[in-house]
Amino acid sequence: MRSLPSLGGLRGRLPERPVLPVPVPLSAYVVDCGVYVDGARLPGRWSHTDAVEEVRRRGDGFVWIGLHEPDEEQIQGVADTFGLHELAVEDAVHAHQRPKLERYDNTLFMVLKTVRYIQNASPDAANEIVESGEIMVFLGRDFVVTVRHGNHSGLAAVRRELEGDGDKLKVGPAAVLYSIADHVVDNYLDVTDHIEDDIDSMEALVFQPRSRVSADQIYLMKREVLELRRAVMPLAVPLRRLAEGYTPLIPEQVRSYFRDVDDHLTEVSERVMNFDELLTTLVNAVLAKITLQQNSDMRKLASWVAIISVPTMVVGVYGMNFDHMPELHWRYGYPMVISVIIVVCLTLYRIFRRNEWL
Repeated sequence: MRSLPSLGGLRGRLPERPVLPVPVPLSAYVVDCGVYVDGARLPGRWSHTDAVEEVRRRGDGFVWIGLHEPDEEQIQGVADTFGLHELAVEDAVHAHQRPKLERYDNTLFMVLKTVRYIQNASPDAANEIVESGEIMVFLGRDFVVTVRHGNHSGLAAVRRELEGDGDKLKVGPAAVLYSIADHVVDNYLDVTDHIEDDIDSMEALVFQPRSRVSADQIYLMKREVLELRRAVMPLAVPLRRLAEGYTPLIPEQVRSYFRDVDDHLTEVSERVMNFDELLTTLVNAVLAKITLQQNSDMRKLASWVAIISVPTMVVGVYGMNFDHMPELHWRYGYPMVISVIIVVCLTLYRIFRRNEWL
């Protein structure tokens, strides 16, 4: 994550002794709630109402509250406090949204899909490769509200990194949105690296002689790549809007960093498209390999049928109940017939072997 410029000269000074709130227990769905002023987090534990009152009383800083899978009743108090639009709140509760960016009055609402690579013993033994989740971000002048869905989409590391770099926090809520987007796209890069290794292993296995690779295994990988593609592709337009000055909530000095995130996303998008094309090629290769194997099996069956038909035909002819047949009462008739059968069968066998049917 790249450093943002310092805006320390544009911020007011902190009071010498800030009034600390009375400690309040966080709800199960509230992961964390912090007040940030002049690039530093104020000490103490805050409720969302006390936090926003403190920030607006000072006229400086912002609130960052993180929620995890709240229901409609749980999120309603936060929505009323920060003035969140009801349509965006509904999307944040029910999840399963495409990556998007929407503007409601003085609030931005952004949806990002998160992904996590599931380690398996081998790609051909996997039932699931990519696990997805969601992060919804409400961005205002003096607040950031993040709503997470999924167990792997935690933002604790992002918060710790930001709290360790006061220059970024001085920029305001836009720095939080940038850090979250950068974190999500970095995870995309990590997942694509793992998937690329799996596809390389599967490709080597497909073209290995006498290997047994089912098309179902490749279809599973193709389905997981499609899930990754649904997370990556729609995010390009929102990032480009943020980089081009879609809203004054994103300062000029932050927009260039969103362009950097967009560049990384473009790299991921190109790799995902290549994965899809390569997997399609592997599916066609497996189907062609199966067809060749079936043709080979059919040729072997046809060869053995032709060889077996010789004694079957001779025995069938001499099994007919006729009194007058050539060599029927001849002393050497039986040895001659057996010899003819053996010679014909061996001749057919050598012909089929020479033509690589057997």
